[in-house]
Amino acid sequence: MKTITLMRKKIQLDESPILYNTPLSEQDFEQNWTTHQSNWNVLNGWLVGENRGNWAGMAILKHDFPGNVLVEFEAQTILPCSHDINVMWNGEWLADSDQRGTAYVAGLQGWWTGKVGIEKSNDYKFMVGTPLFDFEPGKIYKIQAGSIDGHCFILADGKLLLEAMDPEPIDNHKFTKVGFEAYCTKLQIRNIVIRQIKWEAVEMKYEPEF
Repeated sequence: MKTITLMRKKIQLDESPILYNTPLSEQDFEQNWTTHQSNWNVLNGWLVGENRGNWAGMAILKHDFPGNVLVEFEAQTILPCSHDINVMWNGEWLADSDQRGTAYVAGLQGWWTGKVGIEKSNDYKFMVGTPLFDFEPGKIYKIQAGSIDGHCFILADGKLLLEAMDPEPIDNHKFTKVGFEAYCTKLQIRNIVIRQIKWEAVEMKYEPEF
């Protein structure tokens, strides 16, 4: 059984129901997605995003995905672009100000100095990051990101890169949007799967080694 092990939690991937697994097509994209502050299109099964600005250019699914969700996808930067593969969940887009509101965002090679990071908009009081992932521009990565009641995480190619616990979790039944972000970059995304997370508590302890 495929699992993701976090601090005191284990996600059962095979038992986590699939909420979204629709092949990308131009027709599906037109019907089921909205775009904001950036250019997005579907090309050969890839969702391609382009944004030259230093702001969150988003493609967001119209469907709602409440609760604890995990977003899986493959993505790569399109050379010469070398940064920012970002995903949003438990989110919203504010129509009146035309910008992202409350949301969790996780990504690779972002935060201006090449970090793996997780943040909560729009107050950004919850932000974590590490520069220790050896990112390769243009390489295809399988990314998994999500949260369990504010316990956020991101993996690349099956390896847990970062996890952090938000002391004031987003109300994930009020904020329910999932999307992708192009932040002064060009990237492409495919094989998007969204799951409702099924998990179990795990007792963690050390055994003496001496």
